[in-house]
Amino acid sequence: MRNIYLGDRGVLVQYLQLALNRAGYPAQIDGIFGQNTCKALQEFKREHVVHGEVVGCYVDQAVWQELIPYLKGYVTHTIANGDTIEQLARRYGATQEAILRANPMLQVYNLQLGVRVYIPLDYPLVSSEVAYTSILTDYIIEGLLVRYPFLETGSIGESVMEKNISYIRIGTGSTEVFYNAAFHANEWITTPILLRFAEEYAQAYAQQGVIHGEYAFSLYESYSLYLVPMVNPDGVDLVNGVLGNSRYEQLTKVIAAEYPDIPYPDGWKANIDGIDLNLQFPAGWEQARQIKFSQGYTMPAPRDYVGEAPLTAIESVNVYEFTRAHDFRLIIAYHTQGEVIYWKYLDYEPEKSRQIAQYFSNVSGYAMEETPTESGYAGYKDWFIQEYDRPGYTIEVGRGVNPLPMEQFEQIYEDNYYILVGGMSQI
Repeated sequence: MRNIYLGDRGVLVQYLQLALNRAGYPAQIDGIFGQNTCKALQEFKREHVVHGEVVGCYVDQAVWQELIPYLKGYVTHTIANGDTIEQLARRYGATQEAILRANPMLQVYNLQLGVRVYIPLDYPLVSSEVAYTSILTDYIIEGLLVRYPFLETGSIGESVMEKNISYIRIGTGSTEVFYNAAFHANEWITTPILLRFAEEYAQAYAQQGVIHGEYAFSLYESYSLYLVPMVNPDGVDLVNGVLGNSRYEQLTKVIAAEYPDIPYPDGWKANIDGIDLNLQFPAGWEQARQIKFSQGYTMPAPRDYVGEAPLTAIESVNVYEFTRAHDFRLIIAYHTQGEVIYWKYLDYEPEKSRQIAQYFSNVSGYAMEETPTESGYAGYKDWFIQEYDRPGYTIEVGRGVNPLPMEQFEQIYEDNYYILVGGMSQI
């Protein structure tokens, strides 16, 4: 992450403030690097970086190195003489259970000197106070894997800018289910929906508990749930000001200049090349092209440009190939906004799809609707239903103007948590 200084604003300042709070140095999470944050940072640096010397109000790479563990949710410790699990838990404010779970090969009564162990810090990883980027998403996925090593994580491929598009797998069952989020850049609030669910599900399984009314062990043994929290990392990073690549920043400004009525960067939905990733699938792509061209989206744009052909945007290709490599019985694609569940493509009505959609509607309060014609072709959900004749859903969460503020997140998650379980249990 880049250096930040007193007076700066933005998402990286939010991450600084979040890390300081978690480390025990209170700072208001407002994205403004003011005097309150400066004071907390100075106290942190004196104790963790420069040890009592006079310090300035800036975060360089040495300071980030000390702060990032509080975003990942764990630290590492090298076993020394006299160390016990109980002492380590007390020293780091962790729990013995969490330490043992993160280090399954550890011999509790025979700790080996010099061995490095993971110490999960005792707070939830997924915050509802900050905006999400590929940076934070990667940190959280790393932290989840440390806390819950029974998870599987990996990459479905890379973005245009060669960022990994990560997945999380929870469960070992033969019935495969797939949820994804943030196809559209300014719909990044959907990312923490999947991350929080992953965290709650993993914790419930680890503690032999219940997740939203279902026994976690039973779900885990019956289903393999795959989550891709951020399909479009480059676009999300552009919207939230952390793209960090002057070439692509300039290219997107050139694209945006052709569409002055679309706010920049807040109105950006496309990938970094200006292709709408949810208009890239071979399900009525020609109809989508005709509709979007008639609306004026005839070349790379912040939104609604279908590309030169289906499956020409690498992120959409990744999702397509990941789907083809699996046997998903149901998929959910999370978008914003409108509090609507889209469940059909043309006249396709896969077995149980209406019944499951009605269940989703009942537990969320969202309306169950057919996709409007102007948006009714070439989407991932459309292709999945056409290709596999199995239930597929686009769920539009929240209300307002994208990007939705994080103040809506708790309500959005509450509305959707029975859907997240039901996508498995209702099949």
